[in-house]
Amino acid sequence: MDKLIKNGLIFDAVHKEPYTADILIQDGKFAAIGEKLSAENAEVIDASGKHIYPGFVDAHSHIGLDDTGIGFEGQDYNELNDILTPQLRAIDGFYPQDPALKEAALAGVTTVCTGPGSSNVVGGVFMAVKTVGDRVDKMVINDHVAMKCAFGENPKRCYKDKNNYCRMSTAAKLRELILKTLEYDRLKQAAGDDPTKQPKFDFKLESMLPVVHKEIPLKAHAHRADDIFTAIRIAKEFDLKLTLEHVTEGHLIVDDLIEEDYPMAVGPSMSNASKFELRNKTFATPGILAKAGGRVSIITDAPVTPEQYLPLCAELAIKSGMEEFAALQAITINAARHIGVEDRVGSIEEGKDADLVIMPGTCFDIALAPDLVLINGEKVDE
Repeated sequence: MDKLIKNGLIFDAVHKEPYTADILIQDGKFAAIGEKLSAENAEVIDASGKHIYPGFVDAHSHIGLDDTGIGFEGQDYNELNDILTPQLRAIDGFYPQDPALKEAALAGVTTVCTGPGSSNVVGGVFMAVKTVGDRVDKMVINDHVAMKCAFGENPKRCYKDKNNYCRMSTAAKLRELILKTLEYDRLKQAAGDDPTKQPKFDFKLESMLPVVHKEIPLKAHAHRADDIFTAIRIAKEFDLKLTLEHVTEGHLIVDDLIEEDYPMAVGPSMSNASKFELRNKTFATPGILAKAGGRVSIITDAPVTPEQYLPLCAELAIKSGMEEFAALQAITINAARHIGVEDRVGSIEEGKDADLVIMPGTCFDIALAPDLVLINGEKVDE
């Protein structure tokens, strides 16, 4: 059913200053935004005195692949039998009935980027998905957002007794996979339409072709400064697209990161320093990078931080010095751009999906819960 939201104070994530206007929703999209709108047969929602935000977007999580972390059987986000698994796809392990998804939706988190974890040097393909639905095929926005790779302690720890004891080995394994993919691609191109000249099919290398063709980025798990620079070094070496994930020590290397200008998803910051490489973790990092001109998102890495606390993570970044508008963009339009779905979500603009959050006050007050959440123009009910 069409909806007409009247007289709300709109924080659209595009304009720095909020404004009062009406929002017309038709066929699950923002059809019009303006003053004194009217529509026949539309459900009218009075938002007088309320704040209206875009649905919140998390650019990096593992939600839906963990089933709230209840025991081993609920963990589906790491394949621990192979250090290189680019052929894995998040869509094949996603559980729409995970209770964490409903909790996220009720808190206003309407889109998440989720996928394999960071145990593997290459873990598989992330996807962007809405947080409501019974079948992932009907929830997904893009099932090939990025290829996850990981540096630092995780692949070292998980494979130290197999074949990956040090950081140099991690980098070498990623380089080797990329080089094999480039050679595989060269042979395929040279064969043309002649099937007798085609190289033997290799599922892993086929899965890496979108990376070397720059159709999707490497989504690089990197906390420590040296790991961040290794990810950048390899991306530049092979002319690949890259997004930086976690960026825990980003505040220590601000000038270099601004010069390189890769999108940065910062977090999770709401936990103790559980690993050596997290010892410099602080909620000040996203604000420092944003003030310097960086393209910054704030992430939960759910279930590390439960997905419903994404706005709280932004609130704590504000308390650590981040400007409020930058923090809003970090969990809306910047996050959507980070995962390449800004044409669909991340801001309140005509033509985009009607995902929004109506709050009794600021979304950065943890004491306040949304009055109403819409996803694709439909209400998220208790």
